[in-house]
Amino acid sequence: MTISNWRGFWTWLLLWALVAGLGVAWLAHARLVALENAFATDARIVHRLLSQRAAQHDAVMAMLPLLYPAADKPNTSDQASMALPHLRSTYPEIEAVVRRPPEGQWPTSWPEALRQALDSALERSRDSHHAELALADMPAGKVWLALADHSRGQHNDHGLRLDLQTSIPWSEWPMDASISPVRVRLEYQGQAFIVQAGQRLERGRQYAFRKELASQSQAFDVVLERDVGWQELPWISMLAWASFSAAVLAALHALLRQRVAARRAEELLHLGQVARLNQLGELAAGLAHELNQPLTAMLANTQAAQRLLDEQEPDLTTARHAMGQAVNQARRASEVVGRLRRVVERPELSGQAQPLVLADAVHDALHLLEPEIRRCRIAVQVETPGHLPAVRAEPVALQQIIYNLVMNAIQAMEQTEQDQRRLQLSLRLHGTQVLLSVRDTGPGVAPEARAQLFTPFYTTRAGGLGLGLSLSQSLAQAMGGELTLAPPRPASSPLPPTRATGTEFHLLLAVADTQ
Repeated sequence: MTISNWRGFWTWLLLWALVAGLGVAWLAHARLVALENAFATDARIVHRLLSQRAAQHDAVMAMLPLLYPAADKPNTSDQASMALPHLRSTYPEIEAVVRRPPEGQWPTSWPEALRQALDSALERSRDSHHAELALADMPAGKVWLALADHSRGQHNDHGLRLDLQTSIPWSEWPMDASISPVRVRLEYQGQAFIVQAGQRLERGRQYAFRKELASQSQAFDVVLERDVGWQELPWISMLAWASFSAAVLAALHALLRQRVAARRAEELLHLGQVARLNQLGELAAGLAHELNQPLTAMLANTQAAQRLLDEQEPDLTTARHAMGQAVNQARRASEVVGRLRRVVERPELSGQAQPLVLADAVHDALHLLEPEIRRCRIAVQVETPGHLPAVRAEPVALQQIIYNLVMNAIQAMEQTEQDQRRLQLSLRLHGTQVLLSVRDTGPGVAPEARAQLFTPFYTTRAGGLGLGLSLSQSLAQAMGGELTLAPPRPASSPLPPTRATGTEFHLLLAVADTQ
């Protein structure tokens, strides 16, 4: 695979990675957004349900002084655990309701901490006129509420114990607590009651929700957390997108290659047509040159014979007439050949020259011959220095010259082993000209053939016309340039003895005038 092929392969691979990566990232982001929205919705529902249940507890506390007024005589033997079956049937989370009589005390059998907490909560309740939180054992899920009432002008205080686990409205819960990965808990003063264990991951994206219950007496924080692991990403959709994008880009690449191949074929056809016309011109010029000499000699001999015949006596009139006809026919033949040469002679290229970037012309020629280079498995190396000035040349003629040089190099290296096939094109500034060097690793040019290499119709290849190099040299000279065969490498060249000596051509073109 050539350097340009590798570059194209990596370009398409990077393009696919970019398209696939963007698509996969969008799918993953969409999945994460959907999970986050679902989490936020569940969190709001959980907060609303728990807030409603806490508000119901506040309403129950507000009802107790009305249900059990101070004038009622409670069962003093069981004052610490007054049973309210009708309340518990409606609110199973209510474990006990206790009323403290006027001027009375809480049962002495209770822990001192609980009695003090209830008294403190009653003091706050007298100021706030609503139930207050007395004690919260969050790990155990037990909560005491207290309410002080002055509606009848006398103390009618109540305490209520709740079981948090029973108070959770599971029938309306938005998640399946047994399998949901969401962690739900109630927090109060550094303590936590686990409502839903959920799932915790060491790595992954985390969503969190925290909001205080909408309750006057139960200032608990509702906390929800959700960890999203890699396994929850839409891997099937992401793989499908990566495959789909690869298929689309592969089809696009094939379509572009077809278009490039079609353009290359059109350019080769156009270049071939121009080459055939130029070769026809070269052929006509050679024929005109070859025929003009004998015709000139014929004209000179006929004129001499005519003068000699003028001095002879026998049939001088007939001889003079015949020689005159021969002279006329010779002149007519010379005129026809000259007219044919002017018709097929190549136009002057110097007037059509324009500033061109020689590196671009080299790239175009290599592009046209890329199938041949790939077929012969030739390693191509192009050396182009930066800031190389433009040259003055005619575009089609320059392309044909480079095409002929590269094509000759490819054909020369067909006799070389594949691992030794190297084509090197280098550009450099040479005085007021730009030098293009085309070097191959073929068998080279024999010493006896070097002098005739640019002669029309001379060829060392079977089936060749011998016009390619001659035409290229003529085109280069017509543009004010020069095409030469580089001197052979010296015997002291540090090349391995098994490596072919190769051939090197130099194309010199004038630097374009930038003014």
